[in-house]
Amino acid sequence: MTALLRLRLAGFLRTGRAVAPLLTGLVALGILYGGGRAQPAEAYGVSAVVLFPVLAWQTKVLLDVEPDGQRRLAQVTVGAGRERAAGLLAATVAALGTVAVALVFPWLVGGVTGPVEPGHRPVGVGIALGLWAHLLAVPPSVVLGALASRAVTRSAGYGVAVLALGGVGAVVLGLTGSVAPWLVPPIMATARATAGDTPAATVTLLTLWAAGWSAVAAVGYLWWRRSRA
Repeated sequence: MTALLRLRLAGFLRTGRAVAPLLTGLVALGILYGGGRAQPAEAYGVSAVVLFPVLAWQTKVLLDVEPDGQRRLAQVTVGAGRERAAGLLAATVAALGTVAVALVFPWLVGGVTGPVEPGHRPVGVGIALGLWAHLLAVPPSVVLGALASRAVTRSAGYGVAVLALGGVGAVVLGLTGSVAPWLVPPIMATARATAGDTPAATVTLLTLWAAGWSAVAAVGYLWWRRSRA
């Protein structure tokens, strides 16, 4: 499975398919940080919201690079379960790489304040919360991208519809006062938490929420892949 993971990452990078999502993310973050400097936790919380659909799109692109025939051959060689796990792991590795760039980017363009100001969190705490917010967005974005992949939707149009519905839904249903916030991962709730007080109980609750949503969505992805086999 390790060889298959490396193969998919290599195909994603060598074909240049990684460029479009990365550039889109950097442009979006450039616009975000162009509005003025902010405290690290607050800036990173919004950054995670912006990156969520980008990471989902990146996952779809990575999973769609491999031809259908090659994917079926991989299933025969390593087994269907390992083939699907290798795809999700490769997408997670790629997402973590993009997150690393997103965490460094605001410091390069002067989008965050460095010195501690009265009434604000220490910079180290803000960076830690920002890292948490981005890592929290990785599993649900990867699963959303997997659900939009060609192996599930069988159509580029349906894939785009899944990405759009998931990205817009995460924002709309994540707003304060939403009637069904549990239908989407806590991307917006995490952004609100980083902007205000963030007690340990809130961090735990949001982490469990994201993990639970991702697990349910991943089960749906694996079931759909098996039904499509």
